[in-house]
Amino acid sequence: QVQLVESGGGLVQAGGSLRLSCTASGGIVGPYGMGWFRQAPGKEREFVATISWSGGNTYYADSVKGRAIISRGNAKKTIYLMMSSLKAEDTANYYCAEKRSPSGSSDPLSYDYWGQGTQVTVSS
Repeated sequence: QVQLVESGGGLVQAGGSLRLSCTASGGIVGPYGMGWFRQAPGKEREFVATISWSGGNTYYADSVKGRAIISRGNAKKTIYLMMSSLKAEDTANYYCAEKRSPSGSSDPLSYDYWGQGTQVTVSS
């Protein structure tokens, strides 16, 4: 059984930075692509960033491009999302997800496993 556990969320001032982490356990060793999504109250879940199994391919939503960096740990089981120049509109519950193929994807329907999320609140 695959488990994804996010951490690193919290309260941060506008203009600040934070780093989210997501660690996968259980399931097969790989290869699998992973991604970050977010959902604000009253809004649909939206894509943030994705990374391939190798870590060589990344893709970002326009809303975070230039402010976010997704990366993958050497052991492949952990991904990170470094976000800077945070804005109030970045406030959301951030989820990581894993898909059973090596490429990344911006389509939430292509993911097989989801974490419980970590809350990010940006105060203006």
